[in-house]
Order: sequence, then structure tokens, then C-alpha cells
Amino acid sequence: MAVTDVEVFAHLSDADVANLAAELDAIRRDVEASRGERDARYIHRTIAAQRLLEVTGRVLLAAGDRRWARWTGTATLAVAKVVENMEIGHNVMHGQWDWMNDPEIHSTGWEWDMAGYSKHWRFTHNFAHHKYTNILGMDDDVGYGLLRVTRDNPWKRFNIFNLFYNAMLAIGFEWGIALQHLEIGKIFKGRNNRQAILVRLREFGGKAGRQVFKDYIAFPALTSLSPRASFASTVKANAIANVIRNVWANAIIFCGHFPDGAEKFTKTDMAGESQGQWYLRQLLGSANIDAGPAMRFFSGSLSHQIEHHLFPDLPSNRYPEIAERVRAVCERYDLPYTSGPFLVQYGKTWRTIAKLSLPDRFLHDTSDDAPETRSEKMFAELGPGFSRVDPMTGRRRGLKSAINAVRGWRSGRQAELAA
Repeated sequence: MAVTDVEVFAHLSDADVANLAAELDAIRRDVEASRGERDARYIHRTIAAQRLLEVTGRVLLAAGDRRWARWTGTATLAVAKVVENMEIGHNVMHGQWDWMNDPEIHSTGWEWDMAGYSKHWRFTHNFAHHKYTNILGMDDDVGYGLLRVTRDNPWKRFNIFNLFYNAMLAIGFEWGIALQHLEIGKIFKGRNNRQAILVRLREFGGKAGRQVFKDYIAFPALTSLSPRASFASTVKANAIANVIRNVWANAIIFCGHFPDGAEKFTKTDMAGESQGQWYLRQLLGSANIDAGPAMRFFSGSLSHQIEHHLFPDLPSNRYPEIAERVRAVCERYDLPYTSGPFLVQYGKTWRTIAKLSLPDRFLHDTSDDAPETRSEKMFAELGPGFSRVDPMTGRRRGLKSAINAVRGWRSGRQAELAA
């Protein structure tokens, strides 16, 4: 099922893992030492551009008695919300800009344009998700408690609606994020501290209430003062902009965690986990999107999800240069660097969600070698004859070569059977 021994799965020794950690630590030190004016300029300009986009969108909505103006204003507002949510809010709250000591751009003080309370998100995401990435039973982001995204979760009747649940989660993604920290499942099971629940509910209610008031009462009332706009038209525009932001954020995040090659892990991997083992789990449990500058920016730099999981608190504008070095490290240790075009990666996540809406008896791949779930057991067929060094080239043979060997061997056997 999921990976139970990350080092065995990765075909690395203890010394290899320690060396891997040293190389990745060196990347972190180099970037930390070189942070400076150009990085500060980047985030200041990004915030200024985002605010200009939002003001432009609001002005167009207020002045728009024509369809083109209303739709242009709605689209501009949606882009502003995407940038604020992903390239600014997400990354600021990760502490990527804390080194500047600017109280207005600091992880502890930033409150984003979302229904969820930033303090709650910093725990469920920064701590729980990034520390326990893709560990079943510890990382709530694996399916968000609603979807079946791995065979390690036994099929239940409600999983037949996997595709419907995912569509609803995408449309209302900000509310899924907002509710995550409340741990509603534990509340119903009586497994949560009552006082803690009440505090979380008050905090959630306060932030969600302010967000609803801003989007659906305050701004519509303000724009309705214009003779060319109405309260209802602004409510509609804000709702559409929020849905666009929600669907886009959901798509980008799912592309980083659920396409083929993003591994899942068991709780045993956490026992005595070293820094190198943590790095290795981040590498194997994340996936990138092949992206140019525009796609990188509008994805909140999460097109570099691998680099983000390795170094979540380094400035997002540095991820492209970090990626070159991380790719080189993967090449030296013969580790997969999972990446692909956006539509391909997104399509794979939907395919997985669709497949796993069915009971296991309808699935053809083995539980240890499926596109969405693999384990070290998939290499049992290789036997001890699989050398760590390629006898023909003298190069290291690690996880990437092992996967290719297994797949090649099975393809050959299937061809023989077909013949």
C-alpha cells in the first residue's frame, strides 16, 4: 500500500540520506545568505500590483452599466483574489518574508482575503501538513477527510460520489480550508476538548462573518451608490470572483499532491525521522507543474511544489533557481523529479479520484504499484540482482531506475503473454 520504509523505497543507504540532507541544507544556506533588496522589491511590487488590480476591478464594477465592463471588472477582481491568496497570502504566512522584519508583511500579522482565519490555517497547513506531508492519518490534506485518494483508505459507499465531492470542494474551496481546523469529525465523535472547540468556533465565526460582510454587503452597498451599478450585480461579481479563485487554488494544490508519482506514507515513517528522511519524504510526496513565468506567478509559485515542500519559508521568487539545484540533486541520487504540464497533472488527479470512487475489485493495478499509490513491495520482483550501480555505465541506480526496471519487466511479460 503506502510506503512504509522511505529509505528502502528510495534505494538509498543511511549515508546516502545524510549526504542528501547536507546538499539540500547547503541550498538553504546559500539562499538565506543571498536574500536582500531584489527579494524585498519583488514582494512589495507584487502587493502593489495586486492592490491596483483589486481597485481597478472595483471601479469597473461601480462604473459598469455595460456587460463588458461588468465582466472585465469581475475577471480583474478574480485575478486580484488569486494573486492575494496564492503568491501573497500563502507565501507571506509561510514566513517567506519574515526576514525583512516588516510588520505589514509578516507571517504573524497577515490576514488574507479568505473565509478561513489565518491563525487556523497556519496550524493545519504550516505545521500539520508540511511536517506530516502525505502521512496517512496525520496529514489532513490527504483527501481533506472527504475524498478517497489512495487505496490505503478502505472503500466506503459514499466514495461513489468522489467526483461530485471534489467538484463541490473546488467550488467552495475557501470554506473547506476555513472548516478544516474545526475538525468537525472529531466534534461529532466527542474526541475534542469542548473549550478548545468553542474558541475555534468563535474565531472561525468572526473571520467568516467579516469576510461575508465585506464581499456580500459592504462592497455591494458601496458600488450601489453609483447610478451605473446595483447591489445585486456586485454580489454576483464577488461570488463569481471567489469561485474562480477557489477552483484555481484547488486545481493548483491538487496538482502538487495527487498526480501520479506523488507518494503516500505510513505513520511508521515518522519514527525517529532524520532531517534527511524528512527531505526525502517531501521530494517523493510532491509534484511540480511545468510552468513559465506567468503560470508560476499565478500559481503562487506552487508550480514548484517540490521546492516549496523542501523549503517552505524561502522566498517564492527564488524557487526557479532552487529548482535547478534540486533537479541536479535528484539526478545524482537517481530519484524521480515528478513534473508535468498543468492539464496533464490536473487530469491525473481527476482520474485518480474517479478510479477510487469504485471498490478495489474493479481496479486492475496492484495495491503496491498503482499510479496513485506505491510501496517498496513493488520492487520484490527485482530481487537481489538489481545492483546499485549500472554495470554498463557505472552510474548509480536508485529509485528512478528501479521503477523503470519493474515497469519494463512487466511490459515485457505482458507482451509475451499477448503473443
